[in-house]
Amino acid sequence: MLPQLRPGCALAHTTGASGSGSPHRSDGRPPQTPRGARHTGRHGGPGTTPPVPGPPTVHFPSAPWASSVTPLTALALIASLALLALCTWQIAAHGPLRTYDERLGRTIAGSPLPSPVAEFLADLGNTAVAVSVLALAAGWAAWRARRAGTPRWWLPPLASAVAMAAVPALIVPFKALVGRPGPPGPLAGETGFFPSGHAATAAVAYGAAALLLRPHLRRRLQRPLLAAVAVLNLAVAVGLVRRGYHWPLDAVASWCLSGPLLWTALRLSRLSRPSPTAADGDRTAEPTEPPRRRDNATTRGDGTPGGRDAGGTGRQNDATTRTRRRQRPNHGGAEQRRLSHDG
Repeated sequence: MLPQLRPGCALAHTTGASGSGSPHRSDGRPPQTPRGARHTGRHGGPGTTPPVPGPPTVHFPSAPWASSVTPLTALALIASLALLALCTWQIAAHGPLRTYDERLGRTIAGSPLPSPVAEFLADLGNTAVAVSVLALAAGWAAWRARRAGTPRWWLPPLASAVAMAAVPALIVPFKALVGRPGPPGPLAGETGFFPSGHAATAAVAYGAAALLLRPHLRRRLQRPLLAAVAVLNLAVAVGLVRRGYHWPLDAVASWCLSGPLLWTALRLSRLSRPSPTAADGDRTAEPTEPPRRRDNATTRGDGTPGGRDAGGTGRQNDATTRTRRRQRPNHGGAEQRRLSHDG
């Protein structure tokens, strides 16, 4: 009777079912799980490897005001309000800055700038002209935004209108509080010239119009537009001083007051666009499933492993199998030789 081989160690070292070369495997997976294929728990969950389920991390979106105020913007706003306070204090207290301001105003009034040109520049600060330009810009920007499907397309024009309405609400009490007399000219003898209503109207109207048009223009045209608005406001101030309607510090104070109004309109306008921080927070708050394991090698139509990692995985499995075979003694061969010798 021939000896029967025991189904033990000798037969256990055969290759897998699909020819993967891995002992004790019935599929084509490598003998050890690659380090990159190990999946830990969710990000932020109190787990280790193996993963321990935990609650998802919820990121609450920050307020748009806090995320949009950069240190440079905050410094500019503080400087604008500080300069407004300084000018108001010097004008009300008859300080040395008021003396220099009146001297500069008389110099500009006697400049060789033609009076018709100065009158035209001063008229650009009238409410009828400046508000009409802002209305045209707001209508065109609203039409473009609605056509593009922008959410809350009506918010930027509304913010600009609110900023424009805030100009007389702030300028009129300011004029009555300071009560500065006007320069020599057609309005000599009257009071209430600080700050300038024409300069503030021009600054807010033309500035808000530029902010409304800026997102719809090409990038190479955005900076020239802002520079043109700055030059236009400077020209309006020169025309007002040249015609004897205001002192120079009246226009400067109006610019300092218009800066925070334009900044507020800009912040409200940007609320119409979705915040990326809020979107990320919403995605993080939703519980997500762990990523599925993806095999390194794919299977071709003939059943052989394919893909860019198939060759490397197969060679690694073959080398592992040969190493294990060399390290383990062949108990089955020794058993056969012992039986043959006894026989």
